[in-house]
Amino acid sequence: MARGPDALAVDEGEMTTNAAIFYASDGYRPGDKGINGRRVAGESFLRGFVSHAEVDEFVILTKSNPEAEEVRALVKAHRPEKSLRPVGFLRPAQIAPCEVLYYPAANIAGESWRRADSGTGAWAICGLTHTTSTQGIMNGFFDLRMAPVMAWDAVICTSRAVQASVSTQMDLIDAHIRQRFQTEPPPRPMLPVIPLGVHSGDFIRDEAARAALRDRLGAGPDDVVFVTIARLTPHEKFDPVPIYLAMQAAQAQLGDRKLHVVFCGQFKHDYARKVFAEGAARLMPDVGYLELDGASASDRKMTLSGGDVFLFMIDNIQETFGLAPLEGMAAGLPVLASDWDGLKDTVTPEVGFRVTSRMLPPGHMVNESLRFQGGIDEYTQYCAAVSAMTELDMAEMVARILDLARGPGLRARMGQAAARRAREVYDWKAVIPQMQALWGEQAAMRRAAGGAAYRIAGVGLPIAPSPGLLFGSYPSAALEPAREVYVANPAAGDLTAILALRNYQGLNRIFAEPAQIAAVLEAVKAGEGRVTALAQTVKLPQLVVERVVIWLLKYDFIRRGPAD
Repeated sequence: MARGPDALAVDEGEMTTNAAIFYASDGYRPGDKGINGRRVAGESFLRGFVSHAEVDEFVILTKSNPEAEEVRALVKAHRPEKSLRPVGFLRPAQIAPCEVLYYPAANIAGESWRRADSGTGAWAICGLTHTTSTQGIMNGFFDLRMAPVMAWDAVICTSRAVQASVSTQMDLIDAHIRQRFQTEPPPRPMLPVIPLGVHSGDFIRDEAARAALRDRLGAGPDDVVFVTIARLTPHEKFDPVPIYLAMQAAQAQLGDRKLHVVFCGQFKHDYARKVFAEGAARLMPDVGYLELDGASASDRKMTLSGGDVFLFMIDNIQETFGLAPLEGMAAGLPVLASDWDGLKDTVTPEVGFRVTSRMLPPGHMVNESLRFQGGIDEYTQYCAAVSAMTELDMAEMVARILDLARGPGLRARMGQAAARRAREVYDWKAVIPQMQALWGEQAAMRRAAGGAAYRIAGVGLPIAPSPGLLFGSYPSAALEPAREVYVANPAAGDLTAILALRNYQGLNRIFAEPAQIAAVLEAVKAGEGRVTALAQTVKLPQLVVERVVIWLLKYDFIRRGPAD
């Protein structure tokens, strides 16, 4: 099937399908814990899916009613004619008839273990890459190769560069499997390339906002404003110093026409603020400079409306795709970017320029890798070290700045092409059908798999076996409630008082509901002595009754009676 950064539509005849969406607020609400690319992309995807997916109903896998209500409000706002069906985390099989579960991260190992009790062919799982350079994600890919992940599962790679990177790590993992176990590794999940999307209509330029930004800069009609929207951290996003050097060099060749740089984002710490602000003052004194708040919608609108060129000089492995340039393209801005990861796909020659990037070969950075893996260096140190040894071609950057600064016609042509590309290729209206086509392909593969699927009973899940199995050697014996008879202790304390004292709810977790505990105790007091009869009387599953029984024994509310 045609899929990738320029797949404008689903091939005729391809099957599309619905997917249940794994929903946890942390993956979809950028305002809760600070704006970052993963949450911004998650929020944008969910709105895009709700707005454009061809489905009979929306299904989410979630852990709480408040989270379900967040999605319900979104559905009501954008597709009120559609229903939302929440499914609890502990009952994932209830996503049926959905045949695919969409998980908004790359490490789908955990979800494959959750599925195992229902069978590895019960549904397909589809993950998505964001940052792939953290130790958690790199370890997660190793876990993925060891987990019950199947050939009908998928991890969407948002760019060809990311696909190559993920494949490289999986090659290394598989080589280890062959050497260590003298056997072939299991089939890999699919690694299709499907880009992230934007709501292109959200970024149409506003003339009043444009005038406001240029007034703040004191920019004349012929001045050229380069704008960036990003997290403003030199360690984990981009180093501004090469930009300053290139801008000052270009300004020296322009004469009366002035360059301006606007960074709209958030500083992670005072160190970052100092690097950006002091660096600008010292290294490009002849270039206009302004910092705006990336958390402010009006500042972001002002940035995209008032700019002439979208600037995105990434030199950091933390970046994998580059969502912000799509927003700039949607606003009709030409792009000046580094030739880096997903920008190789998004920034084509008709919409902007990419500046050559270079990195040292693998042998030079083994030390950085080992320090990171061993816990000597933190993630920030790791990213900063690799960035320090990544070059953006300075002469080329200066030349491209000059080309754009001197060419209003060039900027106009590229800006028009950028808006068209954003609308036709990267709007969620174009991306969601590609994802649904992938899910259809996964569902078809799953159904055709036959005997390739297998089941791992939850009690013996290798990464999380039942405590009763894993720690079975700890106690004197295992309780066998079905063989025993129980009687109430007439001298027992007050149940409500003991539960209040113990306060299980303080941990937001209790082995059974207080009303269920009370019902079982009352049934024992009424003369029901066996678990099977208790379960029928209180109308609860026998497993629940047995959990209550051992607690009642623990606190002397009931005792063992004579066998019948």
